[in-house]
Amino acid sequence: MRSKFLLLILFLGICTFTIQSEDNKMNNPFLKEWKTPFGTPPFDQIKNEHFMPAYEEGMKQQAAEVEAIVNNKEKSTFENTIAAFEQSGKLFTKVNNVFNGLNGANTNARLQEIAQKTAPMISKHFDEIYLNEKFFTRVKSIYQEKDKLNLTTEQKVVLENYYKDFVRGGANLNKEEKEKFKKINEELSLLGVKFAENILKETNAIGLVVDNKEDLVGLPEGVIQGAAETAKGKGLEGKWAFTLQRPSWTPFIKYSPKRELREKLFKAYTNRGNNNNELDTKKILTKMAALRVEKANLLGYKTYADFKLEINMSKNPETVYKFLNELWTPSEQKAKEEVADMQKIIDAEGGNFKLQPWDWWYYAEKVRTEKYALDEEMLRPYFKLENVIDGAFGVATKLYGLKFVQRKDIPVYHHDVKVFEVLEANGKHLGVLFTDYFPRDSKRSGAWMSEFTSQSNMGGKFISPVLYNVGNFTKPTKDKPALLSFDDVNTLFHEFGHALHYLIATSVYPSGKRVPVDFVELPSQVMENWASDPVVLKMYAKHYKTGKVMPDELINKIVNAGHFNQGFETVEYLAASLLDMDWHSIVDTNEKDVLKFEKESLAKHALIPEIESRYQSTNFQHIFADDGYAAGYYGYVWAAVLDADAFAAFKEKNDVFDPSTAKAFRNLLKNAGSDDPMVLYKQFRGREPKIDALLLKRGLN
Repeated sequence: MRSKFLLLILFLGICTFTIQSEDNKMNNPFLKEWKTPFGTPPFDQIKNEHFMPAYEEGMKQQAAEVEAIVNNKEKSTFENTIAAFEQSGKLFTKVNNVFNGLNGANTNARLQEIAQKTAPMISKHFDEIYLNEKFFTRVKSIYQEKDKLNLTTEQKVVLENYYKDFVRGGANLNKEEKEKFKKINEELSLLGVKFAENILKETNAIGLVVDNKEDLVGLPEGVIQGAAETAKGKGLEGKWAFTLQRPSWTPFIKYSPKRELREKLFKAYTNRGNNNNELDTKKILTKMAALRVEKANLLGYKTYADFKLEINMSKNPETVYKFLNELWTPSEQKAKEEVADMQKIIDAEGGNFKLQPWDWWYYAEKVRTEKYALDEEMLRPYFKLENVIDGAFGVATKLYGLKFVQRKDIPVYHHDVKVFEVLEANGKHLGVLFTDYFPRDSKRSGAWMSEFTSQSNMGGKFISPVLYNVGNFTKPTKDKPALLSFDDVNTLFHEFGHALHYLIATSVYPSGKRVPVDFVELPSQVMENWASDPVVLKMYAKHYKTGKVMPDELINKIVNAGHFNQGFETVEYLAASLLDMDWHSIVDTNEKDVLKFEKESLAKHALIPEIESRYQSTNFQHIFADDGYAAGYYGYVWAAVLDADAFAAFKEKNDVFDPSTAKAFRNLLKNAGSDDPMVLYKQFRGREPKIDALLLKRGLN
């Protein structure tokens, strides 16, 4: 009798569990059609517990879809293989896009735990696709017949990319090598997640606590007030706290005359990931570097840089090193001139010391004031965040006719987030843009653009993009709105440029917008040219109190100071690019002494002691938090050549909104990813880009 009773309890328990599981599925927003405007994510319904079931179901569905493709008895065609795969994995893509967006901009302990669990799952999922021999056979047969097929230009590019993806994903490896390849990918995915988590925690740490008001001398009032509010939020009421987030860190380094405090805060920032504690990243990154060599060797490449650069515009490490070194010489010479200018001020003030990296920002600001009568704080009142956003939107309107309408009926993931519907000049819906601009402990540092939904037009069903711009700009205080530095202004325009690229680029296939890492920064960086143009400044640079447009005198000072500190900015960037290349040009799998390797790398390239690399190995998120910019950080300056040359096309017409040039550039953005980038650029410019415009722009010629 007792055994029957236990069986009944067990049966009821199974039924209850089954009902709950079905309820969870029914209540999981990822497993239902989104009824929100334009299919935006229903953030008011999405909860942490929804992600794992949706991930599992999404991967299960895509695996079944791939099996159907592989087992198709018909001859392999572009439609039944490549296009079919482009249509697969919709649920997986939906949940993955939202998860990545939240984990980057509004994370929590549960999301970080999910990231640790899903990283190896996702790695395994895609390894099983790209290491599927039957699938590769189908793709390969189409690729070998491509010249005989009646394919569009975009289809040819998509096919080429998929063939390379399979080969580079290990399709040609033998069974034993494939197993090894899978393990490497799984381990790399976990290490990358751990690196990102550690640096987020390190960046959120308090770098400096001030309890003596005299130590705040020289700091702008808004900075002091912000530090007081930060301290209060950290349980340090009555003190002033400076974190290692840029909006908190930068003003102190720039304006504080307290040299010993500048040094303390500066070193806290540069030592992120290098404090020999539980958040240290040295073992993580050196293991990643070794595994990447092993992965490259398995695929037949000498180094990871050879593997990564093969599909970029640069094609190989030799081209990148040559390019970086060509810029290094004039940039270093300019930086040495800047050192001399600052050392003169130090000596004139009776300072008995040589300029050090933690002194640079402070004395550079003095040089700017002395040479150009321009103080960064003179500009800030004219860069109210809302006005800067209006300026960026206004440029897009004048160039491309786009309109931006704020939507308050679309759910957001945080109260700081705003949403805009983007329309064509004729009122046609183009896409949706989320903006999220203030720092918080749940957000990683930096600024970025990504997508919740990718644009596509397969089978005549047009899907419009849903994008997001994220930044970490100075927050408003109780007395002042959010007032940006000029660097912040450029960053906002930059990320907005990425959004414009994805709004304007139209492709049939979701992957049809994929461009190399050394081209992808062109649409973003070119926007920075408009941010500082006198015509555009008069559109949006308005005093937050009076509403008056920035006076010509101040605009002229910005223009005259255009070459200011360009030696420093270019050298610190080039140093990081060379460090990235050196890490990924390693030819053996021995794990390195990170600090020794970095020191030798920077010494080899003769980095002057007054400048630190923009990133240190232990906090170089671009190349170690994920794989995106590994052996690709140089892409920003490669694209800088393109953006300077592209903007020069407008200047040559004496109109930064010249309609014919704007139409040609929009056409480049529209087709980006559907053809070879250099072909598209030459169609726009009539020739290949020249480096002259960049050297002129930065005063390096």
